[in-house]
Formats: sequence, C-alpha cells, structure tokens
Amino acid sequence: MVLPAPMRLRGHRCFDWLHRKGRRHHGTHMVLRIADAKPQYLRAEVAAAESHAPQSQRCRCAVVISGKVSKRSVVRNRLRRQLHDHLRSRLEEPTTLDHHWLLLSLKPGASEAGAPLLEECDRLLKDAGLLS
Repeated sequence: MVLPAPMRLRGHRCFDWLHRKGRRHHGTHMVLRIADAKPQYLRAEVAAAESHAPQSQRCRCAVVISGKVSKRSVVRNRLRRQLHDHLRSRLEEPTTLDHHWLLLSLKPGASEAGAPLLEECDRLLKDAGLLS
C-alpha cells in the first residue's frame, strides 16, 4: 500500500505559527523550520477533513522562495517544485514527524538549482532528526 505523500502547507496563520514557534536549522542556502501542527490554523475544510480522518494528519511542508533569490518567477517556481518533490520523496514513509509542519526558506543568492540545494536539504533534514 502506497502512503500519501506529505501535503503542502498553505495559509498565513500556518506560516505565522511556524515563524513564531518553529525550531530553526540553518544552512548556507536555506533555513528549515519545524513546529508542532496546529490544525485549527488550517483552512476550515482542510481542518474538518483531518479531524474526521486522524490517519491523514501527517507532515505538511511549505517551500518559500523570495524574489531576492531570483527576479524571474520561472526560476523561483522551478526551484519550489524541485524542493517539494525532493521533500515528498524523502518523507513518504510514516515518520516521527507526523503531526508536524515544515517550512523550508531559501536565502537570497541561492538561485543555483540542482544537487547542492538538494544535498543541503538532506543535511538539514538529518540535523533535524527527520532522516537517518
């Protein structure tokens, strides 16, 4: 049975919670924040669906890429999709991070795509205790 991949995290209340209460892990090109999930900050329909199906309360992830990373939205969106896919592949199995939220923020100047960013993402996930 294939388990659902981590879901995207959306909404300003969720991001505010992660910025206020999240534990930070810094890298040269990105910052990873981890906080306990607060379903009451999710949109009403998403929170209602999670309350009826507690097994669906899994790790939710968000990737934030500022305009300072690249002025071109095509580049920012490509990086965002690449990092979301990477997080999905790394966190597919149930982990101890179920009922947690992740926020991955790229720092200005981190516009190079590819292996260096993904390697740093893996290193931050290991530092946070998400990967073995």
